[in-house]
Amino acid sequence: MSDNNDELEKQINLFKKQINLAKKETQKLQEANGKLQDEVDSLWAMLDEMTKADIENWAKLAKDIQSDTVTKALMVSKKADA
Repeated sequence: MSDNNDELEKQINLFKKQINLAKKETQKLQEANGKLQDEVDSLWAMLDEMTKADIENWAKLAKDIQSDTVTKALMVSKKADA
């Protein structure tokens, strides 16, 4: 019976060591996950900024094209009047 108890003690100690290792690994993974989440948040913010800049650039380009088209149309109508 004593041998059986010794074997159980060894198994229990082994399981405790494995649990402690798993807890340490979990902590490391949670820290790494937190860092990666910060990077993801930063990348989303950068993407939002780029999208906003693209929208502003395209809006300016569309306005410039519209102004240029109106100017050319006026020039053509003045030539036709002359």
